[in-house]
Amino acid sequence: MVIKSLITFNYGDEKMKKLEELGYDIIVEDENNVVYSNELSEIEVLVCYNPFDTLDISKMKNLKWIQLSSAGIDQLPINYTKGTDIIVSNNKGGYSIPMGEWVVLKILEMLKHSAKLYDNQNKKIWKMDTKILELCGKTVGFIGTGNIAQQSAKRLQGFEVKTLGVNTKGNDVEYFDKCFSIMKIDEMLNLCDIVILTIPYTEETYHLINSERISHMKTGAYFINVARGLIVDENALIEALQNGKIVGVSLDVVEKEPLSEQSPLWEMENVIITPHNSWISEKKNDRRYELIYENMKSYIEGRELRNVIDMNKGY
Repeated sequence: MVIKSLITFNYGDEKMKKLEELGYDIIVEDENNVVYSNELSEIEVLVCYNPFDTLDISKMKNLKWIQLSSAGIDQLPINYTKGTDIIVSNNKGGYSIPMGEWVVLKILEMLKHSAKLYDNQNKKIWKMDTKILELCGKTVGFIGTGNIAQQSAKRLQGFEVKTLGVNTKGNDVEYFDKCFSIMKIDEMLNLCDIVILTIPYTEETYHLINSERISHMKTGAYFINVARGLIVDENALIEALQNGKIVGVSLDVVEKEPLSEQSPLWEMENVIITPHNSWISEKKNDRRYELIYENMKSYIEGRELRNVIDMNKGY
């Protein structure tokens, strides 16, 4: 029996043919424009990132499995999927390597004042900066110790730093010198020279980083966010930058994307802004496709899928 599937990204004729050969009848639609029609009434498998702004999956009565190409799940209509038997799996770990490299890059750029030096180059100013810092000996803390944090911590090993982490129960994780439970997050923050946000966005993590939490950070700390913008109270972060509590920030995500032209973050010399770019690499589509192929093969063979999410608990 052929399983009807909707895929919202074309991975190329050869790759799509391999999926069809597994036993799938595939419809390819642009996820930015896809809407429900009778053609989609028998769709059993949806492979996508975020078509949910226009696609009402509640009308897809035969839908049994959603494979996300993202690691995050905040774009899902979670209130609907929680009340169904629809299986949801994500691309957990699929972007961890480029994001781990990105984290190391941004730490070094902040400590080495790269933005200012590049600005001087553009202005043809030859001026030595005598306030540059070493990464060696610093304490780096990760809020969230999943794949992205692990790949980042792994790449920091050669810099002779101390790596701390926060996870739900304070469980030990490879590449971390010590992990704290989420209940002891403030204790960890107080020890860190650099704080990196890598925790998933959920209702519970909304504005986890706020004025009260920032007050527990070291004065003069650096902060990086490669998770989701809504986890950070942006106004509190701006205030901490203005009063010197935090001396450097790298944001690959913001509360509302794209960042408003009126945001003071654009004009701050100690802030690096990038457009949700940390996950990009030349291997992103190949890694994404490998997971999709493996899971679609497992699904049609009745085997266990990778990265299935318990919608009642999150992940």
